[in-house]
Amino acid sequence: MSTERILIIGSNGQIGLELAENLRLKYGSENVVCSDVRKMENQIEPFEIVDVLDKDALSGIVKKYEITQVYLLAALLSATAEKNPKFAWDLNMNGLFHVLDMAKEGIIKKIYWPSSIAVFGPTTPRLNTPQYTVMEPNTIYGISKQAGERYCEYYHQKYGVDVRSIRYPGLIGWKSAPGGGTTDYAVHIYHEALKSKSYECFLSANTALPMMYMPDAIRATIELMEAPAENVKIRSSYNLGGISFNPEEIAASIRKYIPEFTISYNPDFRQAIADSWPQSIDDSEARKDWGWNPAYDLDGMTKVMLENLSK
Repeated sequence: MSTERILIIGSNGQIGLELAENLRLKYGSENVVCSDVRKMENQIEPFEIVDVLDKDALSGIVKKYEITQVYLLAALLSATAEKNPKFAWDLNMNGLFHVLDMAKEGIIKKIYWPSSIAVFGPTTPRLNTPQYTVMEPNTIYGISKQAGERYCEYYHQKYGVDVRSIRYPGLIGWKSAPGGGTTDYAVHIYHEALKSKSYECFLSANTALPMMYMPDAIRATIELMEAPAENVKIRSSYNLGGISFNPEEIAASIRKYIPEFTISYNPDFRQAIADSWPQSIDDSEARKDWGWNPAYDLDGMTKVMLENLSK
């Protein structure tokens, strides 16, 4: 079997850091090239500084390392994208085109591109949101992700591009800082619980959203990429469910470990974004097609988050 050579674009983000760690363990460090627009301290090599909007530079790196798979993680997330909609569209869409076109031309074999629950909108059924349903996103992030899903499926049907995708719920991890998303409160709350035993939440108490502990999300991503092509029936993006909860429920989970923890509420512009998203996700297609199954529940995640952050 020829060795896969993997490029992660946007490797310094919340998903990229943990994905790189896992892929390097699996494929060997020398076969996983990380890239981002800037270098971090203690950056693990091989690493390349590249802007996904620079197609020639990107193509040069793909050829230099003989890349076979690309994980395209570079994007402007929901809350950040609302502040700069034109740039968000440019980054989220043109970056995707550059990678899809390289696969169409046969330069790379396989693409992973993440979508999000942001593709759903206020008219989508919010409980147990089905795989196939009304999608009328009203955030620039959601609009670009929905357009991206359509293009992924189009490139697969028209040109045979092997592109795979997951609609991530909110992602919670302890290894990196959140990236400007609406679900970020569920990461901040653990930091504040340890630091000050209190947290002021930017969403209201009963705002339930689908979430997932980062190790589950990373495992799902790699499992999907390693599934036989004939098992991957959906080429737009798979619904993926983990845990659904609201701020009051996560606070109650934290109190099991930090009894004096208190939470207050001061909803801001992110409340309207959250109100347009699902509260829970039906991911039966992913379970059926490639055997997806989450490992963590809310209390299990809280325990591991507090243990690791307190170190």
